[in-house]
Amino acid sequence: MEVSSSLAQPTQSLAMTPCVRSDIEFIDQENEEELAHLDLPSSMDKTTMQLHADQKSSTSKRYMLLLVINYIFLFVGSLSSSLLSKFYFIHKGSSRWVSTWVQTAGFPLLVIPICVPYYLLKVTKRKPFTDFTPKMLIFSVSIGVMLGLNNLFYSWGNSYLPVSTSALLLSSQLVFNLILSAIIVKQKITFSNLNCVILLTLSSILLALDSSHERPKGLSQKNYFIGFFCTIGAGLLFALYLPVMERVYKKVYCYEMVMEMQVIMEIVAAALATIGMAWDGGFSEMKTESQVVFDKGSRVYWVTVMANVVTWQLCFMGTAGMVFLTSSLTGGICMTALLSMNVLGGVVVFRDPFGGVKAVSTALCMWGFFSYVYGIYNKIRSQHKDPIKINNNHSSTHMLRILNPRVTH
Repeated sequence: MEVSSSLAQPTQSLAMTPCVRSDIEFIDQENEEELAHLDLPSSMDKTTMQLHADQKSSTSKRYMLLLVINYIFLFVGSLSSSLLSKFYFIHKGSSRWVSTWVQTAGFPLLVIPICVPYYLLKVTKRKPFTDFTPKMLIFSVSIGVMLGLNNLFYSWGNSYLPVSTSALLLSSQLVFNLILSAIIVKQKITFSNLNCVILLTLSSILLALDSSHERPKGLSQKNYFIGFFCTIGAGLLFALYLPVMERVYKKVYCYEMVMEMQVIMEIVAAALATIGMAWDGGFSEMKTESQVVFDKGSRVYWVTVMANVVTWQLCFMGTAGMVFLTSSLTGGICMTALLSMNVLGGVVVFRDPFGGVKAVSTALCMWGFFSYVYGIYNKIRSQHKDPIKINNNHSSTHMLRILNPRVTH
C-alpha cells in the first residue's frame, strides 16, 4: 500500500540514533504547517503519521514502554524456554518434533497484542491487518520457512548438549549477525563490532576444544557433534533471520503490524513442524510419551509442554519487538547477554559442569558484549555533543523526502 511504502524508507541512522529520532518529533511539532502543504497520499492521515513517529521515537513514552516490555519478554522467554526444553529431555522426553512444534504452536497468543490495542484499549484507530499487502504476506511466509528450519536445528542441538554449552554456542550467532547485517542492511563495522566478533569466536573455539569432557552419559561422539553443529546451524539461521527482518520492518510503521507478520511466520513454521510430526508419528508418540515414558508423570508432562508453548511466544515477541524498535544487531546483542543467564541457569538448575575452560569462555563472551555496549555508549555520547540545529535541518529535509519522494533538496 502507498502508506507503508512512503513511510518506510528511513535510513539506518533514523532507526538507531536517538538524537535523530527526537529530531523527527521536533519536525512533527515545528514543521506541521510545512507538511500540511505536501501532496501526500489521501489515505495517509495525521494519526498514521504521528503513530509512525511516536513508535520509533526514543523520547516517546510509548516507545520506551514497548522497549521495556519487549526486553522483559525476551529475558523471561529466552531463559524459561531453554530450561524447560532441557527439563523435557532430561526426564526422558525424546521427541525432537515435539520440541520443535512447541516453539511456534502458541501463535494464537499473538492475537492479544494484535487485537487488544484496537478492540479493548482503543489506543489505535488502525484495524488489525489493515495495510497488510500481498508482498508482506510473501515475505512472512518465506521467513516462516526459515524459522521452521531454525527451530528444528535448535531442538536437535538442545536435545544433545548441556544447556550451558548450547547457550554459549548460540552466542556465535552474533558473529554471523554482524556480517549479515553489514551485507543486508549496510550495518557499519566498527572497532567495537570487530572486537566483539573476535572475542565471541574465541569463546566458541574454546567450547569446541573442551567439548569431549562434558558429553552426557550414553551419548555417542557422533550424536554429540550432530548436536554441536545443529546448534551452530541454528545460530547461523537466526543471524540471517534478524537482518532480514530489519530490512522487512522498514516497510512497517507500527508494532501491531510487526505482530501480524510474526503470526503469519509462526503459522508457517508450526505447519512445517505439524507435518513433520504427522509424518514421523509424533502425535501418537506424544500421547505415549506423556503416559509411559516421561518419568515425572502425565500432568507434569503437559504442564511442561504448555509452559514451553507460552515462553517461546514471549521469546519471539521480544525478539521481533527489539528488532523493530532498535536494529537487528542490537537485538542480537541483547540475546547474547541473555545467553550468559542461560549458562548460569543450566549450572544452577541442572548442575551442568562449569570448569575453567567454560569459565574463560563465558568471560570472553561477556567481555565482547560489554565492549560493544561501551562503543555504542561512546557513539551516542559524541552525537549529543553535535549542534542540534545541524541535526534538525538535515533531519527536516530527510523527513520531508520520506513523506513525499517528490520533495528534493
